Amino acid sequence: MSPRLQLEFKDDVDLPNILALREENGTRLLPPLASYKTRTIVLDLDETLVHSCPDPPPKTYDFMIKPSIYGLRMNFYVLKRPGVDEFLEAISKKYEVVVFTAGLEPYASLLLDILDPKGLISHRLYRDSCKQLGQGRFIKDLSKIGRDLKQVVIVDDNPKSYTLQPANAIPIKRFEDDIKDRELEKLMVFFERNLDGFKDMRDAVKKYLDGNDRMRQPPSL
Repeated sequence: MSPRLQLEFKDDVDLPNILALREENGTRLLPPLASYKTRTIVLDLDETLVHSCPDPPPKTYDFMIKPSIYGLRMNFYVLKRPGVDEFLEAISKKYEVVVFTAGLEPYASLLLDILDPKGLISHRLYRDSCKQLGQGRFIKDLSKIGRDLKQVVIVDDNPKSYTLQPANAIPIKRFEDDIKDRELEKLMVFFERNLDGFKDMRDAVKKYLDGNDRMRQPPSL
């Protein structure tokens, strides 16, 4: 073979993933990474970071929004999951944070404006960025966001959302009104650990979900 036709790849190069990224370049949902943060955490919104409901108002909620949904002004009462403020603050220091919701933009954008006043969330993706399979079923295809899938983790309470990339997913218990909920606190420990030893974040996710105690403990000083 002519030397000009020989291609050399390092052992850790994921060629199919690179080719997929190139193929999706024209239609990717996110702009190119523009910072030192090379790893991405994709977060669901409803029942993962918050719980919201329309009228009548519940006994307990943190704030209210009034989006216009299909021309109809509606009231939504939003309860934040315990620890969500600390969670976003912590992970945004090391990771690109993306909220990917199946919610409509008029609703979700108003909610996120209040939930994230500091702009810790880098990007927002709404229902129109999902794939719809059947009536009311929305899939979040991570291959479309323009990121190396080895460096992406999605956190979502709905397993159907990450059907296409289950190895990238950390399922989280559905949140409604449990004020003793500590799910985000547990995840913060995982994401704050020194994960530099993992070239592929999916390997770290697998160890975490397999119940590896080391992955669930705070890093040693």
